[in-house]
Order: sequence, then C-alpha cells, then structure tokens
Amino acid sequence: MRAMSERLLEERTGKGVATWNRRIKKEGLDDETSLRAWLTKHGVIGYAQTLLVMERFGYPDFMTATADELIDGQYADRPHLRPILDAVVKAAVGLGDVAIQARKTYVSLVSPRRTFARVQPTTKDRVDLALRLDGEKPGGRLQPSKIHETMPVQIGLTSPKEVDAEAVRWLRRAYRESA
Repeated sequence: MRAMSERLLEERTGKGVATWNRRIKKEGLDDETSLRAWLTKHGVIGYAQTLLVMERFGYPDFMTATADELIDGQYADRPHLRPILDAVVKAAVGLGDVAIQARKTYVSLVSPRRTFARVQPTTKDRVDLALRLDGEKPGGRLQPSKIHETMPVQIGLTSPKEVDAEAVRWLRRAYRESA
C-alpha cells in the first residue's frame, strides 16, 4: 500500500516522499487539517495525501504490520477458518501471476491488471470469496456480494473442502477476466 501511494505521489507531482516531507517540515504544519488543506492546494490528493499525512503524524498499526500479522489478526478469534483462506490462496496461486495482498480485514487476490477476488472472514463460521465477474448474476453457489462494489458475487465457504472444482472454476474465470 505504501509503495503504491509513493508511486502515485511521484507520478502525479514529479517529487518523491523525501522532497514532500522537507517541504512540509519547512511549512511548519502542525495539525492534520492544515496539512491536508495545504497538500490539496498543491494538488496532492487521495492515497498520496494520506501517505504524507501518515509520514508527518505516524502510521496506524495496520500499515506497519506484516502480511502475516494482518492475516493472523483476521483469524485470531476463528482459527478454524484459516485453512479456508489457505485453500483459496493455494488455488489462486495456481492460476498464474497472482499477488496476495493482506489488508486489515480481508485478503486481495490481484492479477497483473487488477484485483479479481477478495477473501474475507465474514462470520465466526464462514469465509466469503468475493469475485469480480462482470455481468454475472447471483445463482446457485454465487450469492450477491456485500464485500465490494467491484465484486458483484461471492461464494460462502465453511470448510476447505468447499474450495472445490466449481469454486476454482469461478476463481479462474475471475482471474482470466481481470488478467
């Protein structure tokens, strides 16, 4: 996440984090509201702005945690569901060039082009596999997804055995459509 934000900052402004940090220090901006207003005035918005605010005032724990720490946190109160994530990740890695990106509450599966699936422990008894399947309507195992608007359908998984041939076919299709 940090690397992406740094890249966006440099692409949009032509200057890197170190340069912006020096400018911010020189301005003497001591509160987040003033800093955000100043950055907006200078065309720094979105992720790039958030990065510089965190550089100035500190990073939240989830931004400095390792992927393992984030995933361990997701499954701390439901360790029996962790094998489901592991089965989905194993299936996804077998599809091709897939990056696994851990966040605080979910794991993104990313093709070279975009995120094609998210894995989220939704309840104490279920992990949801949300899929980017453009134009696919819910039906059968595919349920309407509430995880993210780019993921219109999801499959609820209650055991690793449910990451079966059908689930992997849907995952493969989402990967192909997003690669």
